[in-house]
Amino acid sequence: MTTPAVDPTAGTSEPTAGGLAAATGSVLASAGRQRRRQPRVVSGYDFRRPIQLSREHSRMLQLGFEGFARQATTVFTSSLRKVSQISLVSIEQRSYGEYVDGLPPTTYMTLFSIDPMPGLGVLELSLPATMVCVDHMLGGHGAGDQPVRPLSEIEASVIGGLVQRLLGEMRYALGGTVELEPRVKAVEYSPQFAQVAGASDVVVVLTFDLRITDRSYPFTVCLPFSPLLPQLQAAATPAPVSERERAQRKHAGEQLHAAFAHVPVEVTVQFRPTRLEPGALSTLAVGDVLRLDHPAAAPLEVTVEKPDGHGVLAHATAGVQGRKLAALVVTLPPPSQETRR
Repeated sequence: MTTPAVDPTAGTSEPTAGGLAAATGSVLASAGRQRRRQPRVVSGYDFRRPIQLSREHSRMLQLGFEGFARQATTVFTSSLRKVSQISLVSIEQRSYGEYVDGLPPTTYMTLFSIDPMPGLGVLELSLPATMVCVDHMLGGHGAGDQPVRPLSEIEASVIGGLVQRLLGEMRYALGGTVELEPRVKAVEYSPQFAQVAGASDVVVVLTFDLRITDRSYPFTVCLPFSPLLPQLQAAATPAPVSERERAQRKHAGEQLHAAFAHVPVEVTVQFRPTRLEPGALSTLAVGDVLRLDHPAAAPLEVTVEKPDGHGVLAHATAGVQGRKLAALVVTLPPPSQETRR
């Protein structure tokens, strides 16, 4: 009986291109089904109010109004004679209707012009904060609940001076970015009657936190977006430099470089340092003689103070010129002459 030969490679086969394609297709299909099972996050987009305030423009406004907040802190502290602090909380683009809806029913709104731009701006301070400011400026303590009502003629005159100072600081803080000449046009207590812009008009709302002693009050500034955008774009675009400006800058640089050559610098003529132990220093007395670690033939060092220490500029020998001590700059002697003490 003969046993048939068995091929050891029987039952195995090398993968073919068709098999690989089928396996790859099944893996991709499985991954696709897994992706479809994952929940998708959909964010809404309002086509009636496209976002136009770029990050660069927001940063420019942030820098300007942070400076305004610092100056306003000084204005409130000096006017109220109480420790005050104003900090910028947020910069948002909204419609004017949304801004008005977010204000309390009764508040103190100062409408001001934004010449040379068209339109009006709003500086809004809550009535409790306004009453506290008036109370402090009239010599009161500003404590307790303040009345929520329109201001009297005297109170309006007192708070009006504070608002004028705030608008002046706003003009100064934004001077490098936005050309602004704010002037008070009117005062309103009901946001619904403040006719500054249409309900759908886009505005930039800056929200501040006003702290007077230990109390916090809301404080907002509203500016129309349409006339503000061209100024922000112009400030973000570097102005072209003419040939005359280049020549002026070059001339200014040459003058600055020439002026540095005549700036007086303090120099010191000194021996080389000598090291002493603490015991020798503690026993020094009048008449003691110290042996200096300075060779007799070695010149003195002319040094100048630098940020990282003293630097040796030249070498000199000691002398006199008339009745004044002097030093004659010399070249370094050969190393063999420095061995003598």
